[in-house]
Amino acid sequence: MIKKWSLLVAMLFILSPMQVFGKSLIPMGHSIGVQLQMPYVIVAQDVLLESSEWLKKGERVLKLNGEKISQLDELSGKDESFTLTLENGKQQREISVSAHELIHLKPFLRSETDGVGTLTYIDPETMEYGALGHQIVDSTMKLPPKFSEGAIYEASISQVKKSTPGQPGYKISIVDKTQTPLGTVNSNDVYGIFGNWEQSLHDSLHPPLEIIHANELKKGKAQILTAIDGEEVNLFDIKIDKQTDNTFTFHVVDERLIDKTGGIVQGMSGSPIIQDNQFVGAVTHMFIEEPTKGAGILVIEMLKKSP
Repeated sequence: MIKKWSLLVAMLFILSPMQVFGKSLIPMGHSIGVQLQMPYVIVAQDVLLESSEWLKKGERVLKLNGEKISQLDELSGKDESFTLTLENGKQQREISVSAHELIHLKPFLRSETDGVGTLTYIDPETMEYGALGHQIVDSTMKLPPKFSEGAIYEASISQVKKSTPGQPGYKISIVDKTQTPLGTVNSNDVYGIFGNWEQSLHDSLHPPLEIIHANELKKGKAQILTAIDGEEVNLFDIKIDKQTDNTFTFHVVDERLIDKTGGIVQGMSGSPIIQDNQFVGAVTHMFIEEPTKGAGILVIEMLKKSP
């Protein structure tokens, strides 16, 4: 029995990676807004109170008048003054604020983190998606945020600030969170965010492409799929330079993209890369001193990290 069980375990480990062999995904390239609802309220920036006490950036607001809170809309009441319990690391303290101060404090507090990026793929079989190609890190905490729920929304590019050597550019996006979300966010992993796609798959989307495996990637011509104006997604020419295991570097050769963006800009992370009609991976980083040069991750590696 022990020998048979050992053989079965060995077979499972051999067969498991083969589940992605021949798998096809829809490459996207659409800009998205991401919203993660955190299970706590944090101070977004230093605030000086009327009592000359400071609320320090990164502190968590744990309680209001001794009652635990986890969302910003719970910071309310009819009292004339309130006691806030704050935590910074493992240290807690209490401060008193007036009703007037509490109202004016709210713009400096938040219980969600937001970002923009690019949708990488949709799996037409499971209706799961992957995006960004890297983890979301909260700008205040400098850490990946814990979150209770999350959603992605359609974004429209209103303007692009071009990248120049030493100065990364960025997309300026309009995100309307009154819209129905495109999908949920189930995980925020080292290789991106992953979740369930909750909209129909329109015929206008790119046809599904078979994913490329690490030993199939070649140096030379490839294309990046991304949005740089409004919601329209276009293909732009790049060249693959070097591969190291499941990552690779490339440079932009398409003059249309260089003229508009200077190369790679912030907000382009997650943009799909295609070679010989196969799905290669996603943009993850740019080279600050050489903005026409970028780095990417193979989509097969992203699939390993998806739920």
